[in-house]
Amino acid sequence: MEEKIPVIAVVGPTASGKTGVAVKTAQKFGGEVVSADSMQIYSELSIGTAKPTEEEMCEVPHHLVGFLSIDEEYSVANYVEDAKIEINEIRKRGKIPVICGGTGLYVDSLLTNTEFSEIKSDPKIKERLFAFAEEKGKEALFKRLKSIDPETAEKLHYNNLGRVVRALEVYEITGKTISEHQKLSRTVPSPYDVCYIGTNFRDREALYRRIEQRIDEMLTEGLLDEARLLFEHGEHGTAAQAIGYKELYPYFKGEASIDEAIAVLKKETRHYAKRQLTWFRRNENINWVYWDDYDSKDEIYSTVFKIIEEHWRKNEE
Repeated sequence: MEEKIPVIAVVGPTASGKTGVAVKTAQKFGGEVVSADSMQIYSELSIGTAKPTEEEMCEVPHHLVGFLSIDEEYSVANYVEDAKIEINEIRKRGKIPVICGGTGLYVDSLLTNTEFSEIKSDPKIKERLFAFAEEKGKEALFKRLKSIDPETAEKLHYNNLGRVVRALEVYEITGKTISEHQKLSRTVPSPYDVCYIGTNFRDREALYRRIEQRIDEMLTEGLLDEARLLFEHGEHGTAAQAIGYKELYPYFKGEASIDEAIAVLKKETRHYAKRQLTWFRRNENINWVYWDDYDSKDEIYSTVFKIIEEHWRKNEE
């Protein structure tokens, strides 16, 4: 039997300290980081996506960060294909791939070895679905998805219009739901031996305070300018739907004050963190570490290292 590729995956909600854990882990075990964040892929978006800075990367190579223009569409199938290439290249260099990110769909599709059959897009269907959302509202379109494919709807938010449209489009084209396609696509075992680390806080309010503090820092760093760039670019692309940007669009349209828009932004980001936690908690293989259980960062890093070493030791037996 072919030996599986060892992979470390650091996952968790937004603002839960994933980047720091992934970098320290890569330094400890001789690794390189592969991002699993659906918005850090865009070269023009750095502040609102919390893209790691050079200082935060600590000279650890990071892949699939800032390599795509907001003009370009990018799917989970594209991500899986690109991430597999990066993992193989990292292994050729004798390094350990460290997957880091909060986009659960990316993480699961990659590490469970989901195979994506090429279902070509139908512009007419897509246009009709977007027009329906424009006329009747995003919630109405989401309700339609919920009635057809509740499993996929449970993983999405109605504001994620691009993915809602794609799910309905796939159903119209093939007669099968996306969740059915995904089940059929997981027949080949994963080539990866994954040790999952989840970062979080036991005190949910502590996480929410970190989220709000991060947003305040982003605003100081120029989040409004970045959001305006995306807003002026058009509201229908994948990038335009990112949490952290679209909540500011009503301010640009004159439909809300800046304070009202920021309040909505903070609320929606908290809700997003809850959805991320719901997603990741379905994975029983994740080893959760909680910042508020420890007195220092070094203590939590040491715990993470022990979990990884124990995982590999068990698999060698």
